[in-house]
Amino acid sequence: GRQAEAAREAALDHFGKRIGLLFQVVDDILDAQADTATLGKTAGKDAAQDKPTFVSLLGLVDARALAEELLAEALASLQPFGEDAGRLAHLARFIAHRKF
Repeated sequence: GRQAEAAREAALDHFGKRIGLLFQVVDDILDAQADTATLGKTAGKDAAQDKPTFVSLLGLVDARALAEELLAEALASLQPFGEDAGRLAHLARFIAHRKF
């Protein structure tokens, strides 16, 4: 019914917010540790411009832990969808583990 549909919409909304934040955390981690050739942009650019990053605020270890936590939360929000959410789960893992 309507209540189940609302719960599914809330779960997808939660997933979307988590992977959006996850993308930014991973981007900050890559910016802090990757070389320019791998990244496709100037490595360390954000920190050099004094832009606050998750790495500058939390440190590399805690930023990585946050990324893993966000991935786990994103995947957990997909549980109500079962196998139907396979591609979304794959997307979340790709975002978390991308190297470029």
